[in-house]
Amino acid sequence: MTISEPQKRISERALTVWKIAAGLHSLVVWVIAGGLVALKILFDFPYWVIAAALGAAALYSYLFIFLLPKMRWKRWRYEVREQEIELQYGVFIVKRTLIPMIRVQHVDTQQGPLLRKYHLSTVTISTAATVHEIPALDMEEAEHLRTSISRLARVADEDV
Repeated sequence: MTISEPQKRISERALTVWKIAAGLHSLVVWVIAGGLVALKILFDFPYWVIAAALGAAALYSYLFIFLLPKMRWKRWRYEVREQEIELQYGVFIVKRTLIPMIRVQHVDTQQGPLLRKYHLSTVTISTAATVHEIPALDMEEAEHLRTSISRLARVADEDV
């Protein structure tokens, strides 16, 4: 018996949140590149060092702000079934994880400032070994999922 690929997607607003977060991270790269430009002015560094630093900052920004969030969103899928939760994610290496309901210890939702601004929540599923996340779900969907998984985990626990 093969299990089909998970069908549910996370919110498309995740793209905006991930792009903003990547933009903030890339500011650090641009500050470092700007520092090298300042060193060029102060200590007469070669032009190729400046060109390489600016090129690296531009490539970093393009990859992490524009390309990778879109690829990440396209791959992120999940499915909650009666006996397990399946997660599929990754950009270049696609990872599929099955979490048996019987192993679920507790389920939480969490929001940072960016997620809150865009009315999104992350669902965290804790087992004895690790914590799994389903990022950037609509707040209502995240609450429903948290309650549903919690209920299914109790039923699975009672069946043992």
